[in-house]
Amino acid sequence: MGEYLKALSSYEKALDIRQKSLSSNHTDLATSYGNIGLVYCNMGKYSKALSFNEKALDIQQKNLPSNHPDLASTYNNIGMVHHNMEECSKALSFYEKAVKIQQRTLPSNHPHLATTYNNIGSVCDKMGEYSKALSSHEKAHEIRQKTLPSNHPDLAQSYNNIAKLNYNMKDYSKALSCFERALDILRSALPPSHPHIKSVKESIEIVKKTIKISCGAGHSNNTIIIVLFCFFLLVLMWMYV
Repeated sequence: MGEYLKALSSYEKALDIRQKSLSSNHTDLATSYGNIGLVYCNMGKYSKALSFNEKALDIQQKNLPSNHPDLASTYNNIGMVHHNMEECSKALSFYEKAVKIQQRTLPSNHPHLATTYNNIGSVCDKMGEYSKALSSHEKAHEIRQKTLPSNHPDLAQSYNNIAKLNYNMKDYSKALSCFERALDILRSALPPSHPHIKSVKESIEIVKKTIKISCGAGHSNNTIIIVLFCFFLLVLMWMYV
């Protein structure tokens, strides 16, 4: 929190100077508003984050071409705030505005596109739109495979996201395969005691138990429900650790 407060103080000083020396619709002001909004978002102060990002967007919409990359960044930032506020439909709307600009202006394997596809996948997952979520996460994964080292943690995140969705869609064999790939990457990139490694190991065990239960006979529905509940607890641990 201390680092966020330092960053916020610096950004506010920059904003104060710019407000005194620039016109009220200068794009440098939008940059300051966006920076402050991002810090507030990271601090969990979403109402303030939304207010500053909307100020940035207002200036950018008046002064930039409709396909400018800065607009895409602000749409993404606003989407992220709504996402964190559990306003999934609004978040998706802004993420989709961002990706439309990025698809027109960036190379098809640009990391910013991967990030936005990942955002779309995450919010669609929350909304229960699993097929759309899976498609978006697979697009993000394809870009990351082309642009990142084979042991990069972001690749493990992609495999984890895809595994979770396959699990939700009851394709347990694909879920298991993707979790195992995520584990291989994490083992090569992180210390053995890292919580992400532990979380993926536990997810693998839960998928294996689910496969066993789904193939077996005479098991109660309550057992299946307990296993599913444990799995989603592990997914939440992965997201917030």
